[in-house]
Amino acid sequence: MNYISTEAAPAAIGPYSQAIATGNLLFCSGQIPVNPAVGKVEATDIVGQTEQACKNVGALLAAKGLDYTNVVKTTCFLADIADFKAFNEVYAKYFTGKPARSCVAVKDLPMGVLCEIEVIAELA
Repeated sequence: MNYISTEAAPAAIGPYSQAIATGNLLFCSGQIPVNPAVGKVEATDIVGQTEQACKNVGALLAAKGLDYTNVVKTTCFLADIADFKAFNEVYAKYFTGKPARSCVAVKDLPMGVLCEIEVIAELA
């Protein structure tokens, strides 16, 4: 296994890795909308938070020379399913390859954020 770490994405806030490459796959831990430059959540609405979470995913992909088109599966978590439409509008700008996806509403997310995105990508 190859552990991936980059300062371009938020540091892990627990006992886990930002991402791990093994075989021909990259497994990225769930990305919440923390701005890694300041270490905190700046956006207060679902659009801004989804933008930041997607950018954080992109930073992990870039750390292995990949981009969003390499993503084969995403799992998305929303604090409120009523945000589904707005979340999808932002998500669609980044995940243009339309990877397989699960999207669920959950009771709470770390740091009280509105969304979290985890991905599995194929290594180039």
